[in-house]
Order: sequence, then C-alpha cells, then structure tokens
Amino acid sequence: MDTKELEENLKVHFKNPDLLVSALTHRSYLNENRDFHLSHNERLEFLGDAVLELIATRHLYDNYPHPEGELTNFRSALVNYRMLSEIARRLKIEKFLLMSRGEAKDVGRARQVILANAIEAIIGAIYLDLGYPAAEEFILREIMVELPSIINQGSYLDPKSKLQEIVQEKQGVTPSYAVITESGPDHDKIFLVGVFLGRHKVGEGKGPSKQEAEVAAAENALSVNQF
Repeated sequence: MDTKELEENLKVHFKNPDLLVSALTHRSYLNENRDFHLSHNERLEFLGDAVLELIATRHLYDNYPHPEGELTNFRSALVNYRMLSEIARRLKIEKFLLMSRGEAKDVGRARQVILANAIEAIIGAIYLDLGYPAAEEFILREIMVELPSIINQGSYLDPKSKLQEIVQEKQGVTPSYAVITESGPDHDKIFLVGVFLGRHKVGEGKGPSKQEAEVAAAENALSVNQF
C-alpha cells in the first residue's frame, strides 16, 4: 500500500510506514489474506486508546476549570466511536482500510466502530513511530479541535441525560426504559426499547445492546416530542 496520500491527510509522515498499514488492517482481512506480512490493528488500537485518553484528559485538566463530572462528559463526547468515526471520515481514512469482503459491505454501526478503532490504532502507531509529542500534536489538531462545538451545542450530554434533564425540569418526573422486544440469535441480538413517562411511551429505539437501544429511544423521544 502506498501510504503517502493518507500521510498527507493526517499531516503525519511515518519513519516506518508499515506501522500505519498495520493500523489500517482489520482482523478480518487476515482471514482472507493469510500470507499478509503485517499483524492486524488490535494491539495498536489498545495502545492508541490509552494515549488518546491521557492526552485528552491532560488537555481538559489544563484548559477547562470544570467539575470532574463535566470533564468526564467532555472526554466521553470526544472519544466515543461516533465522534471518532466522523473524524476518521474527515481524514479520508475509510478508503485505506484493509478488511474482508464481508466487512467491506457493512456500512452501518459496524463500519463506524471499525473507523473509530482505526483512528485509535493510528494514534498508537504515531506514538510508537514518532513519540509522545507527535501523538499529542495529532490529537490536539484533529480531535481536541472538536471540543468547542461539543460544548457550545451541549452535545456532551448524551441523549438520555438530555431527556432526563428536560423532563425533570418541565414535568418533575424521571424517564424509565423497558425492553419491548428482542430479536435475532444470541450473538447478534437486536433490542427494541421504549422510554416512558409514567405509563405513557414517548419514544422507542433499536440497538445491538439494551444500553444503545435506550440511547436511540431517548434520541427518538427528543426528536418527536415537545416537552
């Protein structure tokens, strides 16, 4: 793989481009290309996740005199898979991913997770190849830059927190969640969850876990109701 175009997108030039290629390699690719000379990206992702969390946390600590709970929410909004996948797409990482043919066809949540994992793996590769200062520069330039808009838009509050805040203020009640249906095999379940104010259902959502279905239900409730 010629990594020059991606390195230009990342504004990072690797001494060892194989680290970047490895960061782009999903485990499924090796199942179809057993003679591939590099490993998949899971170990780099493990490292990059820790580097990202440390640098993001230090930046928040140094620059935002907010309570610990708010800083935690800011960081979560920056490093969740949805935000990281958006950043990965902005950097045009997707076209360089090495995946199996089956994974390449999936463009939903699974692709978002693969993109988020890839950008964490790239951070791990930058750290190994160029050191902490280069990783910090990349994270500040490409990820922490999203923080002001997250704060201004209030998007650091997850949908469940937003819904609870609004409903408690306006109606003095706390939303509750309940699973309506479960479908699919054990390894690939889909949950349909409703969110209720008392006995009145105000939204519903689907997800591969109860937690994600609850978030989707809260998003639905916020979008279709005037509380």
